[in-house]
Amino acid sequence: MKKLITLVFLSFAVMVLPSCMGAGGDDSDSPEDSYGQQDIFTPRNVAMMMASLPIGPGQLREVYNAVNSSSSNGYDEEYMMCDLLGSPGAGVGDSEETKAVTRASYPEPLKDLIAGYLAVNPPAATKAGADVEYYLNALSASGMQIYWPYSEDWDGEQMPLVTFDPGFGAKSNYAYEIAYDSGGYKVVDSVYVDENVAASRPVWVINSNDDSGFTPMQMFLSGHDSPATKGGEGKVKNLYMKSFTMLRQYDSWFAGASEFFIKLGSVNGFYASSEKELDLYTPSVTDLMVVVKRKYVGQTIPYDAILISDFSDQLDKLAFLVTESDGGTRTNWKCETSVKIKSKSYGFDLDIPLYSKDDIVWRGQLAASFFTSAPVVSGRFGDVKIDFKLE
Repeated sequence: MKKLITLVFLSFAVMVLPSCMGAGGDDSDSPEDSYGQQDIFTPRNVAMMMASLPIGPGQLREVYNAVNSSSSNGYDEEYMMCDLLGSPGAGVGDSEETKAVTRASYPEPLKDLIAGYLAVNPPAATKAGADVEYYLNALSASGMQIYWPYSEDWDGEQMPLVTFDPGFGAKSNYAYEIAYDSGGYKVVDSVYVDENVAASRPVWVINSNDDSGFTPMQMFLSGHDSPATKGGEGKVKNLYMKSFTMLRQYDSWFAGASEFFIKLGSVNGFYASSEKELDLYTPSVTDLMVVVKRKYVGQTIPYDAILISDFSDQLDKLAFLVTESDGGTRTNWKCETSVKIKSKSYGFDLDIPLYSKDDIVWRGQLAASFFTSAPVVSGRFGDVKIDFKLE
């Protein structure tokens, strides 16, 4: 007998946070007038604009605080334009209460400098009569952000180079250097920048945000508890992911950290004694997002995240998928998890979501016995290593 289940319960990291992308709204009558016009602002011209601003210590601290807050919440070192313009100093994942506090912390936030710049230098190819508010809304809705790799090494004083993600997996680009000359600021072009430069001095990269719609594991663990409910006879066992190691970089450094999704399909708390009881159970998918900064390649990162809160002795095979997120169109991996009743296996079909551009790090079935073979078991799954513990 095979039980077909195509509706999947996503239990952890695909918990969508309220996103500020598109926060500008759309009060216009036609698509051409939409605040979502991304051709108004390109990463290159936003980088040039940032380097043209009279940035001082207050604005540097604002960006530093924002990327540090994002990092503390489990995201990359990023400061989204929608937060920069709506909640100065706020990081991705900050609560509304935190944003209210940060908004009052900066007497001259970066958004004021941007507004002043746009009043004098409006973007080309915009609608007639567009004002500064229109441009700010378009920039907020663009999905772009400031990415500051290795920000924790900043000395608190040095001005950043400003560059942008050129795409196509590039490893180097030119940057704009902020220079004070003859009583004003000017942009010095053609400053070479690669990851080694970014590791040795501050570099701001204008790129696109890819992860703000998901909740990383660090934030989930800090704000939620995973209930372990008692199911059958005996002590309930929980399956934990104890550590995660990224063994190679997956993206160009301009794109930032690697965002991994760990998806485990199983039938949680399965204690059926006959085929008739199979209808009482449905499979679920634990879906965790782990963000690994580039500097941590090869380093073991400890976690204590529950993958299954009631690991039954009747579990047989579990579906396991690890991807590195690169977006694209949504698709599914059709797979199977199975359970045992009186030594006979019964399958449950699953559709586990992924995206067409994702790097599939590893996918397949894991025997339940793998997790019970030692107090802590380690697995190499493509170019990541994961430690599990059943207790």
